[in-house]
Formats: sequence, structure tokens, C-alpha cells
Amino acid sequence: MECPFCAETIKDEAIACKHCSRDLRVVRPMLLEIQNIASELERLNHELERVKVRLERQKYPVRYFLSLIIVYAVIPTLLLVAVHALVTIVLNVSPLPLRLASMIIPLLFGLLAYPLNKVWFEGALGLGLATAALSVTAMLVVTGFHDQVPVVPGSWFEWREVLEYGASILLAYISGNLLGVLIFYVSPTLLAQNGRPNAIAFKLAKLLGPHVGDEQLRRRARLIQDLIRTAGPLIGVAATAVGSLYAGLKGVLG
Repeated sequence: MECPFCAETIKDEAIACKHCSRDLRVVRPMLLEIQNIASELERLNHELERVKVRLERQKYPVRYFLSLIIVYAVIPTLLLVAVHALVTIVLNVSPLPLRLASMIIPLLFGLLAYPLNKVWFEGALGLGLATAALSVTAMLVVTGFHDQVPVVPGSWFEWREVLEYGASILLAYISGNLLGVLIFYVSPTLLAQNGRPNAIAFKLAKLLGPHVGDEQLRRRARLIQDLIRTAGPLIGVAATAVGSLYAGLKGVLG
């Protein structure tokens, strides 16, 4: 929190400001109450945004879903097909740039889907599947017409490459969405709450062993709570990113 006298950042547990040496014992309860109010306001703002999205979806379902599909599935598909044509037909170079673009483009659209339209994991999964299916199908059609070969893969090896490529696009899309949630929702929420530990965090802190005083227990609980809230999205981003890299580059790099 900030010192009300000099506006410097101090610890929540401080009873005197280390910068201006003013006594905070009288104003500290008021400052904590203001932080609690700010935290609740931030939570309500996020909930209000989600309610607005749900209302729009219920009131104009066709327009809502159509706009999402066009912006977050059709446009990335067109970009991926354009890169595919440029790399494999116009330049006729190694497919490595195409594979990299096929991870970067869906990741960016998945990342923007949350801050711009509040698209969470379920929506990102659907949009990612649509992008992967449309992109891979369009690329097969373009390759088939250009090389005068069958559009549908003829062997299990070709089918496996197609599935791995589609999985790479899907996982990159989900990875981007989880990253967007982490950046634009989880992190601001933690900063707004200023680490207020809840009852579960306190119980976990007590289970970790002895502590010296309530303030140390509170700091430990705050750290545990912050770790729990960030661990899920971070693990999701790491897992999907690794999966996308593996599926996308496996065929190119062996």
C-alpha cells in the first residue's frame, strides 16, 4: 500500500513509514479498508464485463457468434492460408517459417480474444478448433489444386501430419487465450487485491509449519494465495505452448 503522507510504497504490515517515519497505526485500518473496497470494485468491474458479454450473447446470438467466428476464426485462417501459399508455392522454401507462423498467428488471436471480447477457455477451444479445421482444409485444397494431387490424404503418415499440424494450431490458440487471461485478468486482480489472503490460504500456511506471529502467517498465506491463482494459467500456458511447439515442429525438425 501507499503511505498517505508521502505516497511512497510500503508493506501492508507496516505501522510506520520507512520513508517519512510517520506513525501509521491510526490510519492503517482506514487504508486497509480502502484497499478492500478497491479490490471489491475491481472484482465487480470484471463481473460486469462478463455480464455484458452474456447479455449481448443472449440478445443477439447470431450477430455475437458470427462476429466471433469471422474475427477469431476466419481472419486467422485467411492469414495462415496466405502464409502457406507464400512459403510453399511462391517462394517454395522450407516449411519451417510456415510452422512458426502457424503457432504465432493463432496465439496472437487467442490472446486478443479475452481482453477484446472476454472469450474464456471454452470459447477459445471452439474458435481454436474452427481455425485449425478451416486452415488445414484450405491448405489441403490449395496444395491439391496447385500440385494436381488428391485433396484428401491417402496414407496414415499424411493423416498424422495433418492432425499434428491442426493440433499445433489449436494448442497455440488455447495457449494465447490462457496467456491473455493471465495478463488481463489474473495479474490485475492480484494487484488490486494487494495479496489479501483468504481462509484457505491461511489454513495452508498453518500446515506448512510453525510461524512467528500473525504478520508472518499473513505474509505466508498471501504468498500461497498468489501462487495458487497464478499457477493454473501458467501451467496451462506452458503445457499448451510445449504441445504446440512439439506438434508443429516435429515433422520439420524430426
